[in-house]
Amino acid sequence: MEQVELEPLYKVKVTCHYCETEFETSRVRPSLKRPYRTDSDFCAYYKHENPDFYVVRICPSCGFASTENSTVNLNEMQRKAFIEQIGNRWVKRDYSGARNLEQALAAYKLGLLCAQVIQEKERVVAGLLHHIAWLYRYMEDHAQERRFLEFSLEAYVKVFEREGTGGNEAKLLYLLGELNRRVGKFHEAVQWFGRVIHDKRITDAAMIRASREQWALLREQMISGKMELPQEMLEADKEAAKRSPL
Repeated sequence: MEQVELEPLYKVKVTCHYCETEFETSRVRPSLKRPYRTDSDFCAYYKHENPDFYVVRICPSCGFASTENSTVNLNEMQRKAFIEQIGNRWVKRDYSGARNLEQALAAYKLGLLCAQVIQEKERVVAGLLHHIAWLYRYMEDHAQERRFLEFSLEAYVKVFEREGTGGNEAKLLYLLGELNRRVGKFHEAVQWFGRVIHDKRITDAAMIRASREQWALLREQMISGKMELPQEMLEADKEAAKRSPL
């Protein structure tokens, strides 16, 4: 019997946070959400539809763009800011179907604009900026990728400073290290990775292992670039030399 292949996308109904219109948006079936590889900053690659293309939901009526983590109940100030800066200029269009890379980028940029206009939580803004960097990575636009990685790094630092880490401390600290490494801020990267590796309160084995791996990669990058190793790295090297058998 011939096996019928499921469509990768299915529709769900969501309610707009601004105008309360119910509209449809697409999602990728959970069974197809397995990436064939993932970069060290969690950017994933898929053989079929990329579920990240559908994170931003856009109301066709008013243009309000949100994610599952966005603020649901907008206050009067947020509502006024949105309608004045975005809603009044919105030309109705439908984002409910399949999205290619360019359409996904347009959706994310509208999502980012809405988040900035209503002064959304820093964590949501950081995630949008990071996803935009990934989209430029898929496009192999390295200049724009780096630009948005730097923006997302700034936003993640604010998340750490203002919100703390919300129970996922190791992952955020690791990400701060990795984004610093990717934009060439090596000394800052060492400090963030070091916090994951050396803080005894952190028990996330996967993030500790990943931080050790990126620390080692960073050390190689700095040595090959003839850069001076930071004191923290030199001290770690001394400790490792003491522990290793002669």
